[in-house]
Amino acid sequence: MEKQKVIISTKLETEVATAVGECERDRIFILVDETTERLCLPLIAGFDSVRGAEVITIGATDENKTLESLTHVWSCLQQGGATRHSLMINLGGGMVTDLGGFAASTFKRGMNYINIPTTLLAMVDASVGGKTGINFGGLKNEIGVFNTAKSVILDTLFLRTMDHENICSGYAEMLKHGLIQREAIEERGKATGRRAELGNERREERQEAIEERGERREERDMWAELLNFDLDVIDYHQLSRMLEDSVKVKERIVEEDPTEKGIRKALNLGHTVGHAFEALALKRKPILHGYAVAYGLICELYLSTIKTGFPVEKMRQTVRFITENYGRMPITCDNYPTLLELMTHDKKNVGSDINFTLLGDIGDIRINQTATKEEIEEALDFYREGF
Repeated sequence: MEKQKVIISTKLETEVATAVGECERDRIFILVDETTERLCLPLIAGFDSVRGAEVITIGATDENKTLESLTHVWSCLQQGGATRHSLMINLGGGMVTDLGGFAASTFKRGMNYINIPTTLLAMVDASVGGKTGINFGGLKNEIGVFNTAKSVILDTLFLRTMDHENICSGYAEMLKHGLIQREAIEERGKATGRRAELGNERREERQEAIEERGERREERDMWAELLNFDLDVIDYHQLSRMLEDSVKVKERIVEEDPTEKGIRKALNLGHTVGHAFEALALKRKPILHGYAVAYGLICELYLSTIKTGFPVEKMRQTVRFITENYGRMPITCDNYPTLLELMTHDKKNVGSDINFTLLGDIGDIRINQTATKEEIEEALDFYREGF
């Protein structure tokens, strides 16, 4: 899979022009939903690089991430004369980038596309990494393909259009990245090899050790910084810097394992239970994806403490932050069979086992973990009853 170009934007018009200029294009199409058409399209509509582009609009919210919406996009592409040499620009949240990426990847067997995510969730998660798809049969992202956007342009200008709940939704994925970041471990291993090569060059070795300690301290503090960030009074400058760090965590993992054969499963921390919560909510009142992930993190960090030795105090600190900022989706014991059944449909599963990504500590990732029905219900008890 082609390496994705991720641009942290400071000059949106220039960066859009550059990204468009790097793509083959006989026609340009811009996919938006009803919300981003109103709030975000005006921010790029006047750019020379997209002048004359045809706008395709679909319904907002994840309820519209459906085969019907996909068919509508395909029809608009066909009626607009799109070819495999055309370009799609997906301007919106994760629903738009997922569905638009899938539409572009399958129309005429594939056309180029660019993602311009407009929500925090899409910036740190959906738009980066090449996963595309739609919901089907009541299940999240049941149908899709791996295919990277030619470019992903991240500009926090769009975050000013977001409400508090959607900021929190995206922040849950950042919190996950803070928990799985492995750079401190990797840097320690790299440093050992470098010191062996340096031999008697003591001055360089001392300097590198100082720099290495600084890097490791910075990486170790990523999780703490996330827990200390005030989601009620947002510092957008700090959030932009944290966003860049978060995206780098995902980029490194995706580059190492683009099609989720191994370590990329780390990105599913919180998602096995989280997707089940999200699917259950669709039967009642839908919840934002990031909220479902946050609730899933509570359960899966609890499983991590009882199965892989994740430190109890770090688990409690993280759960406390989630509870204070996200509350809890109400469930009862009567919901357990439905939640367990939904978990059996997770794409990571092998055979009848429900597959989890768990942690031994911050950055100590344990993929392909399983849990018994009793252990999962114990985690759900912990989620429901608190601590």
